Amino acid sequence: MRTIFLSLLFYIGSSIAGLSVAIGAECLYRGELANSYCDNNQDFLADTPDDPNLWVDPQTLIISFAPFGDYVATGTLFNPLLTYLESCLERRVIFYPMQSNEAEIAAMRSGRLHIAGFSTGSTVAAVNQAGAIPFATHGNHLGFVGAHLIVIVRSDSPYYKLSDLKNRRVIHSNATSLTGHLGALALFPKEGLMPGVDYPIIFSGKHDRSIQSVKSGDYDAATTTTEILERMIQYREVDKDDFRIIYQSQKFPSAALAYSYNLNPALQTNLRTCFFNYQFSPEMKQNFTGGEYFVPVDYQKDWAEIRQILKKMPTK
Repeated sequence: MRTIFLSLLFYIGSSIAGLSVAIGAECLYRGELANSYCDNNQDFLADTPDDPNLWVDPQTLIISFAPFGDYVATGTLFNPLLTYLESCLERRVIFYPMQSNEAEIAAMRSGRLHIAGFSTGSTVAAVNQAGAIPFATHGNHLGFVGAHLIVIVRSDSPYYKLSDLKNRRVIHSNATSLTGHLGALALFPKEGLMPGVDYPIIFSGKHDRSIQSVKSGDYDAATTTTEILERMIQYREVDKDDFRIIYQSQKFPSAALAYSYNLNPALQTNLRTCFFNYQFSPEMKQNFTGGEYFVPVDYQKDWAEIRQILKKMPTK
């Protein structure tokens, strides 16, 4: 088991540079980024510091992925990738399990996490608050494998459109999920349903819990993602005929692999090369349906619609 559970190891080697201001030269533009970062080239991402003294080049890289399913199983799933990366990068790579995207963002912001996989919705927060640089997602020869926001109800329910869910029990997954929460706030109102007004927002914590709660009848509907539903059907945790999809959004990137903005530029280049040369193991292909290897992403372009959706979210 490559997963390391000792918190002490996670904190040893924490980089003060993660807390440093990313300004080696004058900061002319910041955009939506936090004050610790600068975006002089206006690509929506934190600039790598000009001052080499602010670069981080750890001999032990800490990596985590947006949690899904069982955390130990997640660590086991990526073991072949971790072994490959150690050989390719010629340095130690440790997988550290984290229980939320928020925890990943906080860890990268403080310099305790060097590489992370973020869910689609939390990627924007990771970029703006933690200096994350999205560079890859899973895909194939057709490009990235995306996912849709969907709303599911039981197949025997009387609900056929979003407006039917007024005053019903609708479950969301978690506060940073695009498909499990944020997208609903921006997209549902034009379909005649106001989350938080037409029904109280309650979080299950995870997409699979939301899906199971609809199957069991504890909730009337769930806002979730095709990616998780298809995975649960594949593993026979639920049956396709258990549900009816009453809403489906456009396709979004399903996740983003990102590294910290202040990594040594040579290490950034090596990371990209190593990840893009990796062919998924059979287990990864099974878990990331349609994904065969990592493909590049362009945050400015590929997350443009997502950023617009988040800007449309109602303010409290």
